[in-house]
Amino acid sequence: MVSLICTLQDHRDEVYWCAFSPTLLATCSGDKTIRIYNTNDFSELPFSPLSGHRYGVHCCSFSVCGTYLFTCSTDALTIIWSMATGASDGTLALWDFHSKKLRKSKAVTEATVMACCFTPCGQMFVTGCTSGDIKVWDLDMKQLYAERDAHDMGVACCHFAPQFDIDFSSVKFRLASCGQDSQLKVWIVSQHGAAACEMKLLHTLTGQSAPVLSCAFSSDSELLVSGSVDKTVTVYNANDGVLLHTLKRHESFVTACAFSPTLPWIATGSMDKKVNVWRIADRDSGQGAGRKLSGHSRLLVSDWSEEDVLAWLSEEGLEELVTTFTTNNIDGPELLCLTKETLASELSIESVGLRGKVLRKVEALKAELTGLDAPDEFLCPITREVMKDPVIAADGYSYEREAIESWISAKNRSSPMTNLPLPTTLVMPNRSLKTAIGRWTATQ
Repeated sequence: MVSLICTLQDHRDEVYWCAFSPTLLATCSGDKTIRIYNTNDFSELPFSPLSGHRYGVHCCSFSVCGTYLFTCSTDALTIIWSMATGASDGTLALWDFHSKKLRKSKAVTEATVMACCFTPCGQMFVTGCTSGDIKVWDLDMKQLYAERDAHDMGVACCHFAPQFDIDFSSVKFRLASCGQDSQLKVWIVSQHGAAACEMKLLHTLTGQSAPVLSCAFSSDSELLVSGSVDKTVTVYNANDGVLLHTLKRHESFVTACAFSPTLPWIATGSMDKKVNVWRIADRDSGQGAGRKLSGHSRLLVSDWSEEDVLAWLSEEGLEELVTTFTTNNIDGPELLCLTKETLASELSIESVGLRGKVLRKVEALKAELTGLDAPDEFLCPITREVMKDPVIAADGYSYEREAIESWISAKNRSSPMTNLPLPTTLVMPNRSLKTAIGRWTATQ
């Protein structure tokens, strides 16, 4: 079941895009502004709206850490800076975030680039254009694959599922795309080695009767949402393509949709100038089985971001400490190092009872990280310890990043498992394994 939580009606023109961070919702519009809301009560923040663009703002996106918001507009500006943006002149620009400099720009099509998104590992990205083609690129802007006429009359949006699969010979990503042909498609994008890449169609979803303008996967890759010119929002089971819900509360074209990364919420934006926020029932999976949207509980505590810690505080009934922890930039590693002294002197928590409660909660987290009988596949073959940052090497095995990098440096590029030379020293994050380790740890 999906229920409407609230309707935001602050924009004075069409809503083009919406995006969640763990604690915020951002929306942008043809009225040239970006509005920022607190997801606790969907109140607009004091500094909102942001009005740095001269023309309509067509896209907004938070960084993974949730600290930065990127926006782009018809005024040809990207604020704050984005790693990849497309343009109506058929060019693609790749930016270096840290230096805020243009890394590379290239003419990639004669048509208008309408969509651009990175794979979860950040090593490839795809573009979709008004000609209907979807193209896969590496970070040097070398074209790895082109799916011609993926959508008749043009691609409107594309989005990679956060979770992906790795086997001994390839990495497989799921890509959703939608377009003017009134279809939502799910593809398998497979990468074989450094250069070989292919796309195969997995599902063609036809739950909407007009052009589909936006699409997005949930953070656990289990659900897929799309918005259409027919004014509807559809929610699918992303695994089998079964239509779960059709939502009909917008009065005009639905141009934007997004899942919260930590809460069971969907935001949808429309040309009716409204943003609707929906809640997904906890057991909404299409088959009646329980499901839980992923968040900080998917990760080892030592990998938690500041936003993960804030979500944990709320779950544990420690909302009163959110401001204190935010001011002091407490992330997972800092959380695990808290003591009575630091809580009192550095965080200025005066209540003895509150300090004790925090420490008891932290000790419970630490207990989850020790004394665990871990499955062998979660152990690094080199260190024989549970991996925190697993990566897959050219030999097809997964290792702790620091361990395999040290091994390669000392052993002259040989495989720790086969003792054969490694074709390349490059390693790729094994996010699926990291997620599995996090889930297993959370159940111990």
